[in-house]
Amino acid sequence: MLSPAEWEVIALSLKVSGVAVAASLPLAFALAWLLARGRFAGRILLDAAVHLPLVLPPVVTGWLLLILFGNTGPAGRWLEDTLGVTVMFRWTGAALAAAIMALPLMVRAMRLSIEAVDRRLEQAAESLGASRARVFATITLPLALPGLLAGMVLGFARSLGEFGATITFVSNIPGETRTLPIAIYSALQVPGSEGAVTRLSLIAVALSLAALVVSEVLTRRAGAGRGGDVL
Repeated sequence: MLSPAEWEVIALSLKVSGVAVAASLPLAFALAWLLARGRFAGRILLDAAVHLPLVLPPVVTGWLLLILFGNTGPAGRWLEDTLGVTVMFRWTGAALAAAIMALPLMVRAMRLSIEAVDRRLEQAAESLGASRARVFATITLPLALPGLLAGMVLGFARSLGEFGATITFVSNIPGETRTLPIAIYSALQVPGSEGAVTRLSLIAVALSLAALVVSEVLTRRAGAGRGGDVL
């Protein structure tokens, strides 16, 4: 049986991961579209910047977030002065860190799916009088949907496992920033907490596995739905 504190950790982790994916989805798709279809100077630099969190130590990412979004940082000061919002030592800061770490995986999956769309289908629809918006809504988006779904689920799973950037940026505060990985780490520091570590670790494995299964099911359904004539 899980204790109330452990249920609180699970609920917080799900909330942080869900908000992280939802908040980063528009940006991830826009970046994926630019990298897949755009031809502009600096495209390689943008690609490198998007994937930078994959190769940087998570602690460095957390430190950079601390500099930018801390109470004295430029972005943090603007948020507080303009919107009255602070992300320091709050679950919103944990969601921000998770979103940054999940963004490269989301962009990569979506970009590959967009690149796989047959441009000839789009050109054929345009030649028949379809507007660009209609082509996007009826051809491009349905064909790219598996990549979008896969990117979202991968981002969710990555957010669930985020540790280094989160603990560096917003610390370890019970009920506020103590997500599942941080709770496991905290329990490891307490003698006699092997049971809690085991329970939380099994839950982490189960949630990650469920995310991958859901991704596969959704991708197959989306692929089956494209079996008809896309035009």
